[in-house]
Amino acid sequence: MIRALYTAASGMSAQQTNLDTIANNLANSGTAGFRQRQVQFEDMIYQNLITPGSAETQQTLSAGLQVGLGTKTAASEVIMTQGDPNNTGNQYDLEIQGAGFFQISLPDGTIAYTRAGNFHLSSQGTIITSNGDTVLPAITIPSNAGAVTISQYGVVTAMLPGQTNAAQLGTIQLATFPNPGGLSSIGSNLLQQTAASGNPITDSPGGTSGIGTLQQGYLENSNVDVVAEFVQMILAQRAYESNSKVIHVADDMYSQINGLVR
Repeated sequence: MIRALYTAASGMSAQQTNLDTIANNLANSGTAGFRQRQVQFEDMIYQNLITPGSAETQQTLSAGLQVGLGTKTAASEVIMTQGDPNNTGNQYDLEIQGAGFFQISLPDGTIAYTRAGNFHLSSQGTIITSNGDTVLPAITIPSNAGAVTISQYGVVTAMLPGQTNAAQLGTIQLATFPNPGGLSSIGSNLLQQTAASGNPITDSPGGTSGIGTLQQGYLENSNVDVVAEFVQMILAQRAYESNSKVIHVADDMYSQINGLVR
């Protein structure tokens, strides 16, 4: 029964982590560019009461008797499916259609990555995030510029006074990774490179490296499927309750044994 208690307790702990992850997914279902996470489980150690393959007689081998000792959360994988487009009409809102991440310069000089393209202009006219971090490569829009156009290939142009043709102000570049699921979430809709993600590959949108294109005036919604997350939440709750019931039954059995001893 000690094994049953340990196993059930590990299951409750794993499902608590699963529920926390589901709650975070649901909380960010309205966050632009958010990538949901999915918990992966794996079984723990086993106790060999009878080793599989051991000889029962000279003619037969035992199938073995192994008792598992619970489960644990092995990983929290970032799901990289595309979110639905949201037409905002804001000329500095950008949606990535396909693979890739915007590159963001953080105050400490490191580079972070995001799918959220809800950008603005700083007081100097530089394209920045809602937290004031610069989008790389840095592009400055003159204060006297007319309508700003950002093509699907990332080329930023604007009409300037006294010119008949639009002036090219720069090109937004995107980054992709060999394993984007290995990126580390650091909050504020930002991800950072890890050894698991591999090194970034930068290119212009629509380039030969397989990076997607841009859509001006749109944002990418989160890829959280609210209905599916509610289903997973119910399954996590049922699994938690089942493990709790195992602990309750084991406690009752201990009580009965103690009663017999008296």
